[in-house]
Amino acid sequence: MAVFVGITLGMLGSGGSILSVPILVYVMSIEPTLATAYSLFIIGTTSLVGGIHKAKQKLVDYKKVVLFGIPAVISVFITRKVLVPRIPDVIFSTEHFTLSKSILIMVVFAIVMIIASVRMIKPFKEKVVFENEKLNYYKITLLGILIGLLSGFVGAGGGFLIVPTLLLFAKTPMKMAVGTSLFIVSSQSLIGFTGDITGNQIINWELLLFFTLASIFGIFIGNFISKKVKEEKLKTGFGWFVLTMGIYIILREILWS
Repeated sequence: MAVFVGITLGMLGSGGSILSVPILVYVMSIEPTLATAYSLFIIGTTSLVGGIHKAKQKLVDYKKVVLFGIPAVISVFITRKVLVPRIPDVIFSTEHFTLSKSILIMVVFAIVMIIASVRMIKPFKEKVVFENEKLNYYKITLLGILIGLLSGFVGAGGGFLIVPTLLLFAKTPMKMAVGTSLFIVSSQSLIGFTGDITGNQIINWELLLFFTLASIFGIFIGNFISKKVKEEKLKTGFGWFVLTMGIYIILREILWS
């Protein structure tokens, strides 16, 4: 399953956390808050390997990595270090239903999955890039903060949100946006993970490193497959799978818990 996470990143450049968190929670029975921490490390490390590969192809805009990445990194670190630990284990409870911290994280994650699936199923039209257009620095900074907040809360790299943002607001060509996104995902995920290391979380490093190495192995398989199959077909098929998983998680956490 860890290899499959890497294959997904290799084929699509995003979607790894959409698989890693449910695998860690439902298959490996890891508590959701800890699973989101593990996911940040796994996706961050795997994305770094992919980003280095893109950098060798000169498909990374380092200026935009800094411009977009700094507010995202600060936001995700604060979320993991300050906000997530302060959420109470039981948010509210009635006679028939209890909203716990774990359920909230998984439901928000499922909503993110559904949003991501729509992005994958519906082809994204690349905006024409005009070189003389000025970048909207305030909007890019605000979006970086918001994406960092979301990524830190649900343990997602946020590539499916970062790529459209780079296309629409940072005037970035598609191939360059993917490579730049991998570096942003890597930096915000790994720095966000440090917020968990310095906290009270007990990290199973043997499990985490094994999962990560298997995922890195998978990214090379995914890169090979992506050369044989059209990207849009891969995205559409995976999008329907993610949509199904998102609906399943919501039903499981709210109705079947």
